[in-house]
Amino acid sequence: MTMNCSAEGLDAAVSLFRSLSDGTRLAIVRRLADGEARVADLVSELGLAQSTVSAHVACLRDCALVTGRPEGRQVYYSLARPELLDLLASAEALLAATGRAVALCPNYGAELSGE
Repeated sequence: MTMNCSAEGLDAAVSLFRSLSDGTRLAIVRRLADGEARVADLVSELGLAQSTVSAHVACLRDCALVTGRPEGRQVYYSLARPELLDLLASAEALLAATGRAVALCPNYGAELSGE
């Protein structure tokens, strides 16, 4: 696999990983990997405020990672691209292979971010 190493390609990759770097957005993506859900479903399952979930879903939608399917007054959200599941699986495999060393990283470890 070859990565686009142009400035534009790297900027796009940075934006992609930033969109997934928030714990709430990542939790939403992981939940949507199991199937579509409404904001109300995500609120209930994640235990967060509706405004918080809506803002994060909007971010993911703006990044074209999530799509909405209106049905009556409800909108059902799902992952826009199946490649996102591959990315999550690869991330899990990388974390397992490195013994989750990134969690101990002095710059980005879980202790610094409060997780």
